[in-house]
Amino acid sequence: MARYLVTGGCGFIGSHLIERLLAAGHEVRVLDDLSTGKRENLPDSVPVTVGDVADPAAVDAAMSGVDGCFHLAAVASVDRSREAWLETHHANLSGTIAVFDAARRARGGGPVPVVYASSAAVYGDNPNMPLTEDAATRPLSAYGADKLGCELHARVADGVHGVPTTGFRFFNVFGPRQDPKSPYSGVISIFAGRIARGEPITVNGDGEQVRDFVYVKDLVRYLTAAMERPQPGAPVYNVCTGTPTTVNRLAEVLAAVAGKPLDRRTGPARPGDIRVSIGDPSRLVAAFGMACETSLEEGLRDTLAWLA
Repeated sequence: MARYLVTGGCGFIGSHLIERLLAAGHEVRVLDDLSTGKRENLPDSVPVTVGDVADPAAVDAAMSGVDGCFHLAAVASVDRSREAWLETHHANLSGTIAVFDAARRARGGGPVPVVYASSAAVYGDNPNMPLTEDAATRPLSAYGADKLGCELHARVADGVHGVPTTGFRFFNVFGPRQDPKSPYSGVISIFAGRIARGEPITVNGDGEQVRDFVYVKDLVRYLTAAMERPQPGAPVYNVCTGTPTTVNRLAEVLAAVAGKPLDRRTGPARPGDIRVSIGDPSRLVAAFGMACETSLEEGLRDTLAWLA
């Protein structure tokens, strides 16, 4: 049994990760500011420290004595990063450096591994589909720039300070506990919530934007596998399926799974919206010996069941 810190553990992805860690018999503690996460996402037995991930004292205290850290805390919103540039930079990049710094001395003065969330936003609007980890990184948002910064500082943590790090570039993650009423939610949770209630959905632009949707339970299998087998050199992997799905197709499948009529309306295209984003999972599969196995339909069925 190991003891782990999960930053952002009260959130959508963090709560699924903790569920998996507890099932494996591990001990977990959480650092979360509860800006978007919910305490009720976790069992009462999991200790939660409410604090700022960019506060070095709070991170040091939470990291003390752990065997590793899963760093998921972030302001995961491109729109929010545009509106509150410096505030989100503080959480997304300064917070990550605080985690790497604390990991240097977490266990008896020695370093512990950190598995952290990056994002497909680091690629920006890149035409070379499907995207491999070697594709050019040219983020279009402050959020993407900060996530790329996290990867660069992870190299420093590994190469200079001896902290083993593994980063994952999340594509479009979805599943239960993703709050459809949150401004940070992705298109699936928003559409699912409205379709489940029999309300119309609004598709921005022509709806032919292409995305790579990943079910959250597939994602957390990679997070735990990376912690169990730390690798040198600060590797970074896409977490994706390689399967393209248009927004229009997503809406149609959601309605079919829900058994509801689809009331689809058209809204203006979002400024700066990336037209196509599909990842190549080859390096991920080669490193961990497993692929994302949950179909879109199965994942949507679980998501709708949770909403119900």
